[in-house]
Parts: sequence; structure tokens; C-alpha cells
Amino acid sequence: MTQATESSPQEWLAVGDITLEVLRRGTGRPLLLLHGMHTIDPQAPFLELLGQQATVLVPSHPGFGHSPRPAGFDTVYDLVHLYLDVLEALPDERVTLVGLSFGGWLAAELAVKCCHRLDRLILVDAFGIKPSDRETPDILDVFNTSPAEVQRQSWHAPELWAPDVNALEDEALVVRARNWEALCLYGWQPYMYNPQLPRWLHRITCPTLVLWGASDGIVTPAYGRAYSALIPQARFETIAAAGHHPEIEQPEAFVKHLTAFLAR
Repeated sequence: MTQATESSPQEWLAVGDITLEVLRRGTGRPLLLLHGMHTIDPQAPFLELLGQQATVLVPSHPGFGHSPRPAGFDTVYDLVHLYLDVLEALPDERVTLVGLSFGGWLAAELAVKCCHRLDRLILVDAFGIKPSDRETPDILDVFNTSPAEVQRQSWHAPELWAPDVNALEDEALVVRARNWEALCLYGWQPYMYNPQLPRWLHRITCPTLVLWGASDGIVTPAYGRAYSALIPQARFETIAAAGHHPEIEQPEAFVKHLTAFLAR
């Protein structure tokens, strides 16, 4: 792993022939955080707050951010097996795994396969399952819904928190476009879920917190409750005045929930 510099705040993690952009914060118990539909802003307040409780490692999935995507690497299956290798490469016997949104789907898949490496599992507004029938849209189709409606459904207070894409600098626009393209590649078919995952969630035996923004319109709290009901002994909690990104809209409350869970 290469170290961060003042001009380049990220590190680089080599896993086999794959190189990942990584953010690192804090000291203490190891915590691997898998981002959602977009990569994490290095200046996000919740990162610094969480870094007061743990050593936080945040990789960018291949194709997202500045992480290159190898040729032929294009399925959730590829991502899950990559992160299995990441877990094996970490020096700690057990780590806390946190997954946000799309990263929550990855985290759930990882926990099914290697729960023995996890100290805790935290799923935040996670994708990955389809609790309703075929005709019921459990997950808002962010690709075929108007951008204005996606913003409205994503945030409790979109007027305060929705990013102004027109104000982004060129590099940030490139990253955002890469994120969107990669998300579509990995999550398009079937749309943001694995039909087999609910069958195997019973294999998750580590303490699990399912945490949800109370105003999430991308995947509603009812979806989150259905998720938690499939994981043995999982706790379900909500964060008020937060949509699909509670770590951004309510960073103090978000970290407070995580800290309390990690202390149990």
C-alpha cells in the first residue's frame, strides 16, 4: 500500500493485480467501509468523526473514483470476491464491516461468505434484496427516473444536501460520471439485488445493525425492516431527518448510532 501525500489524500491498495484508491482515517479498531452509489468525499464530516472511534479504510470499487477497472471485471460477483481478498489481506483477525447503499449489498454478500472475519456488520440503507413481488418496485430506478425526482427521493432536505452538479469542477464531474457508469454496469440486471441472497442471510451470525434514513425514498424503511428480519438477531434503527445518505445529512447521529453499536 502506498501512503497518502499532501497533494494526493488517498492511498493505493494492491490486491493481486487490482489496485484500489483508498481513504484512511483515524486509529483504533479496524473498520472497512464500502461506499454506495458514489465514492466518499474525503472532506465528509462523518469520516473524521468515525475516525475518532476506529481506523477507517474506505476503498473505491473498481471503476469508481480513480480506481481502475480490469477488463472483464463487471459483476457484483467480481466485487464480492475482490473484497474477500481484501479481507484476507488485512492484518486484523476480525474487522467491522460497514456498507452504504450499493456497498451495503456487497457487505451483506461478504458477511454470508466470511462471517468468521467480521467483528460487526453494519448495513446502511442497503440494496441487495427484493422483498416484494415481481411487479412491485422495491428500489427506485435511479437510471430511468428524472434526476430531479431521484434527488427528491434521496434526501430529507434536498435543498440543503443535493449536490449542485453544475457547480462541480471538471475532475469531480469525471469522477461522478465514472461512478454512475460503474454503478450501471454492476447493478443493472437484475436491478440492484441478488434473488438468491435472502436464502442465505441466515448465515450471518456476527452482531448486525441495519441502519436507515427515516426519509429514504430510494429504499424505504419498510425495505430495511424486511432486510433486518432476514438476518438473525439483527437490530433495526432509523435516523430522523435523513434520507438515503444519513452519513451526510446527519453525520453526528450516524456516528452516534455506530459508536453505540460497536460499544455493545
